[in-house]
Amino acid sequence: MIGNYFKTVLLLGALTGLMLLIGSYFGQGGLTIAIVIVLAMNLITYFFSDKIVLFTYRAKEAKKSDYPKLHKLVEKVAKLANIPKPKVYIIPSKSPNAFATGRNPRNAAVACTEGIMDILDDKELEGVIAHEISHVKNRDILIATIAATIAGVISYAAMMARWAAIFGGIGGRDRDNNGLEVLFLAILAPIIAVIIQLAISRSREYLADEKAARLIGNGKGLADALEKLERNIDHNPLRFGNKTSASLFIANPFRAQSLLTLFSTHPKTEDRVRRLRTL
Repeated sequence: MIGNYFKTVLLLGALTGLMLLIGSYFGQGGLTIAIVIVLAMNLITYFFSDKIVLFTYRAKEAKKSDYPKLHKLVEKVAKLANIPKPKVYIIPSKSPNAFATGRNPRNAAVACTEGIMDILDDKELEGVIAHEISHVKNRDILIATIAATIAGVISYAAMMARWAAIFGGIGGRDRDNNGLEVLFLAILAPIIAVIIQLAISRSREYLADEKAARLIGNGKGLADALEKLERNIDHNPLRFGNKTSASLFIANPFRAQSLLTLFSTHPKTEDRVRRLRTL
């Protein structure tokens, strides 16, 4: 668990270092403008992310009378995690999945699809709920917002670099001597930033898995659930929503596994299951 915390800090540090390196080519003014614009956009997303994502996935608040088992599990796990009980939502889709959202434990929500309620037994569903509540406990929405802000600044700076290359160089440098700098700033830096951002997402998934297993006393239920989700999402992916929010879900809802791990929002399911079964 400590390793995953350290990895997140290290990756955020790498993103910050990359941003500062790029900023040195534009001077204080150019980088400040980029930071202000991207920070404003991400702050809006952070404070309204729960409403945005719940609306995007057509989630409706689940009545306790209609979903007594789900409410009971959320209440039980939230109590174990020592946080307020999140609001509970249902997504009208037969694709099995779940996510948590909200900027802090007092403004959190857990959403499950109709499909996940159909295929998981109580222990498996408890493991999934524990995973999502661990995200809330770990304040992963905040961490994702920080990573997105830094990556956004880098992408904005890359756009500035492309325009600077067209209109006469970067920071007053000789056009003939800055070809490699423009290549790095305009093309490679945004790709590196995305790779680091996705690595942070994967490390937080591992951490939520581990904390969930320790929270409820074992990892078997969550491991079994992940295997079922992997098989079912392959045949029944989510038919609506926004692929940019795929990292919110316990498993990628649009395709079960990315072909390239570096560009995947989630770790490989077999790796997650193997780690859970060793706890």
